[in-house]
Amino acid sequence: MFEDLNFHTSPPYYREVAVLIVGVVVVVVVVVVVVVVVVVVVVVVVVVVGVVVVVRVVAVVVVVLVVVVVVVVVVVVVVVVVVVVVVVILL
Repeated sequence: MFEDLNFHTSPPYYREVAVLIVGVVVVVVVVVVVVVVVVVVVVVVVVVVGVVVVVRVVAVVVVVLVVVVVVVVVVVVVVVVVVVVVVVILL
């Protein structure tokens, strides 16, 4: 009886671990994408700032801050969704 119980409880455990690993990988990929986007935006800003007048620098900085805030919000939403999915699957 206990062998059957162990047999039936082991696969879900491995599935839960696999789901957690996939969730972590998804979060890492999203963070890497966010970092790449931020780096690209910063490079573009540096190029633009080198060309435009100082007054436009302020506008560019504001745009970069808005982009960073939006990216952070997207990352938080993705992390929350992954956590909710993992919790639902584990329950």
